Order: sequence, then C-alpha cells, then structure tokens
Amino acid sequence: MTEKATYRYAAELGGLELLQADYRRQTFSRHSHEGYTIGVIESGAQQFYRTGGNHIAPRNSIILVNADEIHSGCAASAGGWAYRAMYPLPEQMDAVLSEQPQRLAGTPYFPEPVVQDPALAWQLDMLIRTLETSTNRLQRESMVYTLLAQLVLRHARSRGDPAPVVLAPPRLQLAKAFLDEHPAADTSLTELSALAGLSPYHLVRQFKQYFGLPPHAYQIQARLRFAKTLIRQRKSLAAAAVEAGFHDQSHMHRHFKKALGTTPGQYALQHRQRRLSA
Repeated sequence: MTEKATYRYAAELGGLELLQADYRRQTFSRHSHEGYTIGVIESGAQQFYRTGGNHIAPRNSIILVNADEIHSGCAASAGGWAYRAMYPLPEQMDAVLSEQPQRLAGTPYFPEPVVQDPALAWQLDMLIRTLETSTNRLQRESMVYTLLAQLVLRHARSRGDPAPVVLAPPRLQLAKAFLDEHPAADTSLTELSALAGLSPYHLVRQFKQYFGLPPHAYQIQARLRFAKTLIRQRKSLAAAAVEAGFHDQSHMHRHFKKALGTTPGQYALQHRQRRLSA
C-alpha cells in the first residue's frame, strides 16, 4: 500500500489545518508547527520525540504536541501507522477557551505527549471526519468548540503552573523572533549573535537548549512555514522556494517532505482542489 498524506483546511476558527495520513516508511525529521498538533492514531503505532524523550502512541491514543514544540515521528509497528490530526493555532485555542467557566490562566500546555482517553479519542476522530465531509456549519463548529474545551479541561495545564516549561531569556527570544519574522533573510551567525548580544558559541548552544534546534535548523522550519503560506496563496513552487529563502525548488522539496510527510507539489494540489470544491 502506498503512503499518503492529505492536508485540508476547515473554515472553522478562521482556517483550521487538518491532516489524514497513512505511512509505512515515512520518517519525520525534528520539526515544529505554528499550531498545536492534536492527533488520534487509527491503526498501527507511532514513535515520536517530544519533551526531551521518545514516546510510543498505539492505536486509539491521542498525540499532543504544543505549538512551536520540536518533535519527530516514525513507525513503531511493522505495518506503519495511520492517523488524523488537526493543528489549531494558539490564538484559535484562546478564541475557543475565552469564555469557558474553568478557563486556564494563560496559554494551554499539554504536559503528556500521549494520552489514553478512549471516549475523547473517538470524539476527535469523529470531529476530523466531520470537518472533512460535512457541510453543516452548526454541527461542525459545535463539535470543534466542544472537543477543544474538553481536551484542555482534561489534559492541559496553564503555562503559569509548575511545569517542565522554561521560558527562554529575552535575548534568545529576540533571535528567534527575528528568524520567525524574516525567514528568507540571509543572516549570518555573527549578525544574529550581535542582535542577541551573545557570542556565536553561546547563541548556538543556548538556542538549541531552549528551542530544541540550533539557529540554522530553526531557520529551515521558519522558511517551511512561510513557503506553506506562499503555496496557499497560489505562488508557483519555484517562486515560493526562492521567496521563502531556499536555494531552489529541490532544496525546498527535500525539507518539505522530511518535515510534513508530503511534497510541495502534492500540498499545492490538495489546496487547489479544496478551493475548487468549496
């Protein structure tokens, strides 16, 4: 059976990215997403890195990765794994949770990478399937709000609570913000170090300590995010690659496949098909 990854966008919350995937040999490099990763394993098992260690997610378990958190992924069973996932942005989570009576004080943080909650796993699977197929707006939106609120209530804590989350010093936050805001910039380590007020050695060491990747690898992730935005805007793949800061289209293709499990061309085609069918 061939591997497949289908990305879709639901209209809810201003545009909610969804993924339906079936992998046999796919190995994800360490990468991050702007949004949370909330997934349910439908068959097989996945092994992935998160929060400084490796974890196994078997069938019917929920995978939770916080926004901008470094993680990876590969098969943990002989037949690979299949799953569905959604990627709500932090601001989208805040929109859902802003009026909850038991609202957390701050952005939700999921401490456990894998949770066993059969009832909620079933609801998550049904939600994503509904967003893929149903045109009933009231049903879709109701399910999104209910699922995310329950997930946070049961399995999240506030970043203000005692938790294994240590905020990076302002100097490192400044360097990270520059890479996020200027992903295509041809920035040298010397220039980035001067911006942060750190020596090159300390910048590389501390950046990886706090953000999980050294600056040059994090820059690739920022460029991939920008490239996705350009592709959704219907830029050509060659133009998106250059504008996002990659050497050429093949350079973007290689990193795109390793981080997202699909090619830029497939991603562009799926987005065009979604728009045509909307």
